[in-house]
Amino acid sequence: MSEATVLVVEDEPDIAALYSGFLEERYEVAVAETAAEAKDVVDETVDAVLLDRRLPDGSGDEVLEHIRGNDLDCRVAMVTAVEPDFDIIGMGFDLYLTKPVSRANLLAALETLLTRDEYDDLLQEAAALASKRAVLKAQKPTAQLDGNEAFAELVERLEEIDADMDAIAESLSTDDYRAMFRDIGEA
Repeated sequence: MSEATVLVVEDEPDIAALYSGFLEERYEVAVAETAAEAKDVVDETVDAVLLDRRLPDGSGDEVLEHIRGNDLDCRVAMVTAVEPDFDIIGMGFDLYLTKPVSRANLLAALETLLTRDEYDDLLQEAAALASKRAVLKAQKPTAQLDGNEAFAELVERLEEIDADMDAIAESLSTDDYRAMFRDIGEA
């Protein structure tokens, strides 16, 4: 995976600097201190967002709605001092971290977010390729399929994806699986 871009949305400059310091060795990091700034900065180049729920000009919930409402393909972790309540059930975030958050927990959360994203991309590609394979198998004789280079490449790519997904799956927890399949169901 190429270097990911992470947007830290945090109104406390010391905390934003701390998180940035934790992340800069591994990721491209941008910081936004307000909801309005976050909405301006977040775009298709952002892979993950660390989002505070309390911001001086609005809430992180509004930023999250902006991200999901504009179909931006990034993962979002709420990183906040707001204790979770039942209102989080309908929210479209991927992880919820309650402050204070250690360096190790922040890095682990980002790894989880980015791994989920990679898995989702592979799963979508696999589904598209499997559909093509099924249509061709139903319509073409085996001899034609066996002699076709493009079909052989399709099958080979499906095998590669299967191996990649197995490797990723070994690193995911049960909670990760639940979140991924929730995300797939919403897509």
